[in-house]
Amino acid sequence: MDVKVVFVIVCLCALAITSTEARIRKCCITTNPSIPKGLVRKIYKIDRQDSRGACDISALLVYVKNRKTPLCIHPKVLEHLKHTYLKNWRKA
Repeated sequence: MDVKVVFVIVCLCALAITSTEARIRKCCITTNPSIPKGLVRKIYKIDRQDSRGACDISALLVYVKNRKTPLCIHPKVLEHLKHTYLKNWRKA
């Protein structure tokens, strides 16, 4: 009986560890001060990276069509993007 309980606890711990690893995302370590104009029309999602969390710096994660990894852009660029290019943009 004790062996079964230990086995179940070990299995639950392994499940918890593997499910939390899937949620860990990579952090931006540097940011670009601007975004190339040709990529602006291909943006489909923008997320924020906060320096108070697991990552060291604040950044915008800009997801562009046909790119596997997001661009790391300085947060000040967001206001410029909203006013200049993304007039109908909604916060994701």
